[in-house]
Amino acid sequence: MGFIDPGASLGRRFGSVGVALNEMATRLTLRAARQLTVAGPGAKRVIDSARQLSQALQVPASVSINIEEAIPEHVGLGSGTQMALALGVGLSRFHRLDLTVREIARLANRGARSGIGIAVFEQGGFIVDGGRGERTMTPPVIVRMEMPTDWRFIVIFDQARHGLYGQEEIAAFKSLPPFAVQETARLCHLLLMQALPALAEHDVRRFGEVITELQRSVGDYFAPAQGGRFTSLGVRDALAWLEREGAVGLGQSSWGPTGFCLIEGKQRAEGLFARVKDAFAARSGLRFMLASGRNRGADIRASEAAGASAVRGSDQNRSSG
Repeated sequence: MGFIDPGASLGRRFGSVGVALNEMATRLTLRAARQLTVAGPGAKRVIDSARQLSQALQVPASVSINIEEAIPEHVGLGSGTQMALALGVGLSRFHRLDLTVREIARLANRGARSGIGIAVFEQGGFIVDGGRGERTMTPPVIVRMEMPTDWRFIVIFDQARHGLYGQEEIAAFKSLPPFAVQETARLCHLLLMQALPALAEHDVRRFGEVITELQRSVGDYFAPAQGGRFTSLGVRDALAWLEREGAVGLGQSSWGPTGFCLIEGKQRAEGLFARVKDAFAARSGLRFMLASGRNRGADIRASEAAGASAVRGSDQNRSSG
């Protein structure tokens, strides 16, 4: 849902806010095998990751991995982190290692910027992380709160576009000017003294106002690298329509193109969801999803008899622009 200090004004860079979602997940199962095999969406990428993680864990890569479900890649929903952690935890449990999620994240080189993906895998909920300092291994969680069960997200996908990643993302960060210290202070003040109390009191309007303002500020900062406040014009237009209809907490997740907004009340959210789908039915490439906040971390199950370990990692909603 946004960075709060991309410029490291106090020596800690980034710091981010985000939330886990229930309706999208990475789900995989590991079983004993004579050699490493991977089947399912993203298998080629996972087989390379499995070899690297097995080497880092110093365990044999003799497992069969079935990817039952995977978060789409490069759309700003933390797919890489969730897959790496699900795979790492699965291998750790399969080989009876006593490694924490944070230890696995370090081995998998996750959390280089935002720590939201690691935190929601651990515990779900709404997260604020403390960014990266001089000695940071993974960004620490400084706030964790429950998401109200009657709040809903409308998530908007542009299936014709993807966000920046890899070397493009690294180059984009290097090309951006310093982030204003005064703006960092303003965003932190809004987060601490408006958004967090509003979340505690289940005030979706005031909470949403801060998320929208944070997104406007950081989105404009990243605009030169991503072509505007939003990567997708279709997502931008759908969010403008939703805002006119009363949605709050509008923004883009990571480099996009995925957008999101908040609505209070299941019935109201379902009605608005149906209407926005109708309103943008002719807009090619746009897809909408109704989602809820997830207040628990990854589900992990082990079966001694089957020699299997199943892991389900949360989706997460976070932002770098």
